Amino acid sequence: MSRVAGLWRYPVKSLRGERVEASEIGQEGLLGDRAFGIVDEETGHVLTARREPRLLFATARWHDGEVEITGPDDAPLDSDDALSRWLERPVRLARAGADGGVYENPQDSERETDWVAWQGPGGAWHDSGTTRVSLVSTGTLGAWAPERFRSNVLIEGDGEDGLVGRQVRLGSVTLDVTGRVGRCVMVTRAQPGLEVDRDVLRSVHRERGGELAIGALVVEPGTVAVGDRLTPPA
Repeated sequence: MSRVAGLWRYPVKSLRGERVEASEIGQEGLLGDRAFGIVDEETGHVLTARREPRLLFATARWHDGEVEITGPDDAPLDSDDALSRWLERPVRLARAGADGGVYENPQDSERETDWVAWQGPGGAWHDSGTTRVSLVSTGTLGAWAPERFRSNVLIEGDGEDGLVGRQVRLGSVTLDVTGRVGRCVMVTRAQPGLEVDRDVLRSVHRERGGELAIGALVVEPGTVAVGDRLTPPA
């Protein structure tokens, strides 16, 4: 079966994350993944790059249960005041909790209009309660950079869509693959090394029904490393 070609965690929702060689995976996903979010003090919404594209130009790193954030110029953004000055609005860094966050998405992704707010699930700052670990294959991505889609696990080969509804073993972790991951305007956003590209989302809608990558819940926690196999449970 396929092997793990890459691992990413994103300690702050919508910020750039870090590529890692190995990670623990618990019920909330990779250790530290989506553990923090940036909350707009005026609306109470968790900011994402859908609404605030500048987020993709800051980087978050997980360190001993806390997060270190650097801005586009590599200067530390180590306080709510620093984040607020950078984003030119009052914000605060919030740790994920049981209540979940409120997010926004434009109904019209081309014109980015008709924004709708919705309540996200509790736990790590994921948009969906049926995804705690996301996986995508090199074959599915093709020429697209994996950073556009922000999946946790890059798998060699292709065919991950066929795993939906099954349990799989990843390193010492057992995952329940719940479905394909719907995509939004965020995959079109610029970030370091990548320009704005609206054709990405158009292609995903045209060729894949708006879905790319698979989402999974954690059945049995454990560890995973680059090079580990993805196999059905014994």
